[in-house]
Amino acid sequence: MSDIILLPGKEKRVWSGHPWVFRSDIARSKGDPRPGDTVRVTASNGRFLAMAVYNPASQIALRILSRKEEPIDDAFIRRRVGQAIAYRRRFADLRSCRLIFAESDGLPAVIVDAFGEVLSLQCLCLGMEKYKDVICDALMEEMHPLGIYERGDVPVRELEGLPQVTGVLRGEVPDRVLMEENGVKFWVDVKNGQKTGFFLDQKENRAAIAPFVKGARVLDCFTHTGSFALHAAHFGAKEVTGVDISDFACDCARENAALNGFSNVEFVAANAFDFLKERSAAGEQYDVVILDPPAFTKSRSAVEAAARGYKEINLRGIKLVKNGGYLITCSCSQHMLPGQFKDVVLSAARDAHAQLFQVEYRTQGRDHPILPAAPETQYLKCGIFRVDK
Repeated sequence: MSDIILLPGKEKRVWSGHPWVFRSDIARSKGDPRPGDTVRVTASNGRFLAMAVYNPASQIALRILSRKEEPIDDAFIRRRVGQAIAYRRRFADLRSCRLIFAESDGLPAVIVDAFGEVLSLQCLCLGMEKYKDVICDALMEEMHPLGIYERGDVPVRELEGLPQVTGVLRGEVPDRVLMEENGVKFWVDVKNGQKTGFFLDQKENRAAIAPFVKGARVLDCFTHTGSFALHAAHFGAKEVTGVDISDFACDCARENAALNGFSNVEFVAANAFDFLKERSAAGEQYDVVILDPPAFTKSRSAVEAAARGYKEINLRGIKLVKNGGYLITCSCSQHMLPGQFKDVVLSAARDAHAQLFQVEYRTQGRDHPILPAAPETQYLKCGIFRVDK
């Protein structure tokens, strides 16, 4: 097995618990490591640091698998899969759950979501690609799903020297899967839906809105296939409007509403920024406004521009909330840190001449565990605020 030796001082990042080593932190190699190999990582003085998968073509050249000097083999991978699922058995419905969350579960760049009887898998780095069959075998043994579908249709695979791929890996996978989340039914498009088919990271946050939407008039912007809107209806909202720019997403949301028998939910295909502006100008007021936009930035360099976008929608959203009503506002932009996002929301409140009272400031669900040493693993922010004017 080859060794990868780090530059002096760069071992501190590994000691801190971070699971990545960047290409620029590497001094040299000993042996003949090839892209995708498992290697030993050592400090400049020769001290062992970790076992990792190696890809010199990637900016993240080393992804750590273990901080023990141990064999990285099929048995190791199976143990990690078993540990990830055992953790979730303690609290989660394993039929609507993220079963493996990459680095946070010690399986770097591997994501597995469970939707009803089907599992959706992404493998996003070269070093873990060779373990894909082992991971699938372990998942079949642990979960006994109807099938496993690969959603490798993401550009980041190309940065790792891998092709974009989709297809059935095990068993049978229908075009759509029926899933229940918090008592609400959804059709999930595993093969063509965004990311792995559905956004499970907001599951616990969607459940958290229950006390605030009962009997309320609710506006849900960036509703996608209706997840927050339908939860509001399920928890007793009087009237719900969901807004999304995609006609197709709105059609899916309407189908999901019908699936649950909700007749008090309407979906509008519109640009949420424009919709908020128009409703504000018309003097509309809601008891609850929910904002759950897609990521406004995928890089640190664009954070300032993203902040302006978040401020605009929150400013307009706050103006639409009745005195004493609630704003539920989210950001999934990894580079927008929790404190930064809260500052943006508070700035919007000041401009709207409103006072916010924080009810909760939440993050992703427990099935998306956070590594405190790796801030990148905490990407989702969800604030619930009472709005006083």
